[in-house]
Amino acid sequence: MRRRVLSGLFGVVLASCATVPASTCAPPARGVACLRHVSAGVARPRDPDALSPAQVKAMLRDFTDTLRRRYSVSDERQLEASRRLAGRIDIPVRFHVITDGRNGRLSTAVINEQLRSLNAAYGGTTGGADTGVSFRLVTADVVRNAQWFERPHDYQPQMLGTLARGGPGTLNLFTAAVGSEVLGFSSFPQWYRLRPSTDAVVVDYRSVPGGPFAHFNRGYTAVHEIGHWLGLFHPFENGCAPPGDGVDDTPYEALPTQNCPEIKDTCPAPGTDPVHNFMDYAWDPCMTSFTPGQGLRIRAMWAAYRAGQASAARRRSR
Repeated sequence: MRRRVLSGLFGVVLASCATVPASTCAPPARGVACLRHVSAGVARPRDPDALSPAQVKAMLRDFTDTLRRRYSVSDERQLEASRRLAGRIDIPVRFHVITDGRNGRLSTAVINEQLRSLNAAYGGTTGGADTGVSFRLVTADVVRNAQWFERPHDYQPQMLGTLARGGPGTLNLFTAAVGSEVLGFSSFPQWYRLRPSTDAVVVDYRSVPGGPFAHFNRGYTAVHEIGHWLGLFHPFENGCAPPGDGVDDTPYEALPTQNCPEIKDTCPAPGTDPVHNFMDYAWDPCMTSFTPGQGLRIRAMWAAYRAGQASAARRRSR
């Protein structure tokens, strides 16, 4: 999840895993991918689903094992060098606007602006690397359901089960009243085999471009949550301890970024904190970039968990 706070942000990622034992790593009951806690001087509460270092290592092991099974190569850089990674990934988006009849409706212009925000962020035009990912809108619908609108997390099975379409290679993006602090939640690609019914991203309708949430209204909540859907973790995963988020070019970070500092360095390892990274917790105006390593990780995650399954889903739908 992404949280909107005035004074500080702390966070954890929840477990997701495909083939390691369930006792080591399994998706939570309702499929939340990341969770943020309000904190200014208060200790972060222990979340039972927070990833432990052992779970992170298990997830990364599952990723490399899956690459090895599918491509006989466990290193994503070798896979890229062999030209077996997609040069570009074009993701169809099904946009679901949930309302209670009075609140939550988005105009076609706002929906299109959210897609432009995604393409700018993932295409590198905001200042970072081009990840090789683009998004195109294929459908947009408006659904009136007060329960889904007011409690989208609680009603995930019903909402996603009714509206989500397209299989693992299609992004089902929902907007609803996620909360005034919690701004969004998502699934990881590893979850699709275990729980395809939770494969979606849900963001607060007030966090879209031009929305009323100050500091969080450039559409970057969707950028952040879709990063999880594509397989990225927070850069502050495990703090200063290996493996961090498992991406080589995102420096270690002890704590999430708060507000929009000019610079922050919380770990002794080389490199300052990635305060401008879309997978951190800074304000939207502070977020500008993905790294080349994150782009490679996204394309490799797609090859491992979504590419083949997406093709199979398309064949079954014919």
